[in-house]
Amino acid sequence: MRPASTFAVGSSRARPTPGNPRALAALMVAAVAGEGRSLSSLIPVRLGVLADSRDRALAQELTYGTLRWYLRLQALAGRLLERPLKGRDRDIQALLLVGLYQLLYMELPAHAAIHATVEAARALGKRWAAGLVNAVLRNGQRHAAALLAELEQDPEIRWAHPTWLLELLQQDWPDHWQAIVAADNERPPMCLRVNLRRCTRDAYQQRLADAGIAAQPVPGLAAALQLARPVAVDALPGFHDGLVSVQDGGAQRAAELLAPQPGERVLDACAAPGGKTAHILELQPQLAELVAVDVEQTRLARVRENLDRLGLSASLVADDAAHTDAWWDGRPFDRILLDAPCSASGVIRRHPDIKLLRRCSDVNQLAEMQQRLLHALWPLLAPGGILLYVTCSVLRRENSGQLELFLGGRRDAVELALPGDWGHALAVGRQILPGEDGMDGFYFACLSKRQT
Repeated sequence: MRPASTFAVGSSRARPTPGNPRALAALMVAAVAGEGRSLSSLIPVRLGVLADSRDRALAQELTYGTLRWYLRLQALAGRLLERPLKGRDRDIQALLLVGLYQLLYMELPAHAAIHATVEAARALGKRWAAGLVNAVLRNGQRHAAALLAELEQDPEIRWAHPTWLLELLQQDWPDHWQAIVAADNERPPMCLRVNLRRCTRDAYQQRLADAGIAAQPVPGLAAALQLARPVAVDALPGFHDGLVSVQDGGAQRAAELLAPQPGERVLDACAAPGGKTAHILELQPQLAELVAVDVEQTRLARVRENLDRLGLSASLVADDAAHTDAWWDGRPFDRILLDAPCSASGVIRRHPDIKLLRRCSDVNQLAEMQQRLLHALWPLLAPGGILLYVTCSVLRRENSGQLELFLGGRRDAVELALPGDWGHALAVGRQILPGEDGMDGFYFACLSKRQT
C-alpha cells in the first residue's frame, strides 16, 4: 500500500543507520511515509543500533509521536518551508517533522530540542541542511500556534486523521467519533496479563510495587494490571520466567469470552503474535489440543517464542486459515477463535502508522477476507460448538455488519449473548471503543452451531 505523503519514493534502506536517536527517528518516519514500511517491521531492527536504553526510548517516542501527529506536522512544515524539499531529501523533511513534534508535544527546552535536531541533520550526512533545520524550527517556535489555528480549519489537520477514516467514524459512531480520534492521539497505557497458573494477580502487583512499579487491576478482567507508566519488559519481575505478558486489556477479553473447557479441541485462527493463544492455554491447561494457524511462518515463529517463554505448547500450522483442505485433519473443533485480519482502526494509538498506511479501499478488501474466513472455518466447528469472532477494528463494516451478513446466510448459526455490560451493545456482538476503561478498540461476537 502506498501511504499518503508528499515524499517522493526512493529507497533509503541502503544507507547506514546512524547512532543518533533523532536521525534514526527521521529515517523511520521517512520509511513509513515514503516507502509504506510498517513500524512493526522497522522498530525491532532499527532501534538495535542504539546502545543506550535512553536513546532507544527517545527514538521510539519521536517516531511514534511524529507519526501520531503526522498530518498536522506535515501541513505545518509546508507553511514554514519557503519551497518543498527534493525527493532525495525526504529524510530532512522527516527530520523537520521530528523537530516540530518536540517543540509542540514534548516537554523539552526548545533551544535544546532545536540544537539536537540540527546535529541530527549532520548525523544524516547532510551538513548543508543544518542551517535550514535551524531556521525552520526557530520559525516554527515563533509562529506554530498562529499557523495551526489557520490550518485546523481542515478537519484532517485538526484531528490528525485521514479524511476517509474520519468520515467512516462519523458515520458509524456519530456520538462517539470525537472521543475515538482523541483516544487515538494519546499515548497508550501499558497493560500486563499475569500468568494465573504461576502467580496471583495480587501477588504480582506486590512484586511490581517492590520493584518500584505502580500498577492497578483492570476491572472486569481476572489477570490484567495496568501500569502507571510504561517500562521496558526487562524491568518486569519474572517476565523472562513466564510470570507475566504484555497484552492490552481489550485483547484479554478474547480468551475469557471463549471460555475453553477441559478436554476440548480449540482452534486459534490468525494466531500471531500469540498473545491470545497463550492466554487460552493459561486459562485452560487441560485442553485436548490447541491448534494455532497463521499464514506467515515468520509470524508463527513469534507465537513459538511466546509459548516457549511461558512454558506452553500448541500445534502450530503455517498456512492460510481459510485453506482448510491444506491443513485440517478432519477432526472438528469444540471452540474456534477467529481473530480476523482487519483495518486495525481500534489500535491506532499503538500503531499510528496505520493512519498513513491504510486506505478506504482496504476496508472492503478486508471485509471480503473476513467473510471468506467465517465461511471456511464454520464447517470445522462441532455441533454445539462456539466460534468467537474478534477484531481490533471500530468499523461496523468489519464487525456487526459482517456478522449480520454471515448469520443471514447460515441457518445453523445462532448468536450467543456476551456476559456483562461492558462496551457498546450492537445489532450483533459488543464493541469496546479506544480509551474506554483504558483499553484499545475491540469487537467481539459469539456464535454457536445448532445441534442437528
